[in-house]
Amino acid sequence: MAPTSAIMKGLRRPAEGFPSMQSSIHKCMQSTSVRIDVTTHQELKRLASELGATVGETVALAVRRLRQERIGLELAASLTSAEVDWLDADLG
Repeated sequence: MAPTSAIMKGLRRPAEGFPSMQSSIHKCMQSTSVRIDVTTHQELKRLASELGATVGETVALAVRRLRQERIGLELAASLTSAEVDWLDADLG
């Protein structure tokens, strides 16, 4: 079953193609608790199951995807006049 959430769209299983990645995550990852509502937790567990990942791995993927999306939006934004001036500056 394919992921349906927009934030998880296009993501591969976390350990796919990286045999040692999953074991490295578990060895290095310290844990903490995050309070979320029951509905969000159920959705998170469902997504994790669809991805064949743990809930923690799914959260890490979602955070990474959100960060990448924000970077993409910044890069897609129009340049400011100061940026255009800098790019058009004579270097000689």
